[in-house]
Amino acid sequence: MRQDITFEANGVELAGALLRPSGVGPHPLVVLSHGFSAVMAMGLLDYAAVFQAAGLACLVYEHRNFGASGGAPRHESDPWQQVADMRDAISYGRGLPGIDPARIGLWGTSYAGGHALAVAALDRRVRCVVSQVPLVDGYATLRGWIGETNWDAMQQRFADDRDARYRGEAPRTTKPARPGDQTWDWVVAIGAQEIYPNCITQRSLELLAAYEPGRFVARIAPTPLLMILADDDTQTPYAGQVDAFARAGEPKKCVSIAGGHYDPYTTSFETAAGVARDWFVTHLVP
Repeated sequence: MRQDITFEANGVELAGALLRPSGVGPHPLVVLSHGFSAVMAMGLLDYAAVFQAAGLACLVYEHRNFGASGGAPRHESDPWQQVADMRDAISYGRGLPGIDPARIGLWGTSYAGGHALAVAALDRRVRCVVSQVPLVDGYATLRGWIGETNWDAMQQRFADDRDARYRGEAPRTTKPARPGDQTWDWVVAIGAQEIYPNCITQRSLELLAAYEPGRFVARIAPTPLLMILADDDTQTPYAGQVDAFARAGEPKKCVSIAGGHYDPYTTSFETAAGVARDWFVTHLVP
């Protein structure tokens, strides 16, 4: 059973979906959220369906400022605000009828993969966590995206945007995906051209550069951690993810699949969803 929902998170109404498994509860619950500029219809519900079939309830939601969720400025991705919202999503889910508040799992991918690391380290209500192709070091990641020759010019654009906002002007925006790059290829591969906003504020990039969720990894234990990585990931670089995993305490597991950042949503979906499902079943289902 799937039910469209809304819930309040830090003063903003977020939109999502609740998927309940068959059978008598109370059921364990997995909270899921997406990456930097995506909406939940871009593959998130597919993961939730796999988990639901294994007896797990799932709470899937869209980040503030994106999709059907409220919030402004539109298309601004603020990582620490999203972390706070994720913790409110947990609170909302724990209070739902038919949900066991002591069995909460957390699943995040890409940008939200980083959020899952931070929240699992900070919030002991999380019983186990799956972090898929996560951003672990925003500064290093953005420098890789922008390139050294363009770095100073980007800093100037950030400064100009800050001054313009102070004058009351609208936030400046940019496209995170362009024809020929990996993100756009993924959007086309899943047929999401009509639903993908392909818009972020410039400040979203500035905020990303100040976000380093990998620093929290050592604090996750004893919460069980599964990281699902792609060995040719250049969007959220693989080497940094491996280093972050090495700093995590037990219990932990790392599964590395062949391919790039977006393969867990496409060619490697069954593998990625299957190992995540098994992790949740092991740690959440009696």
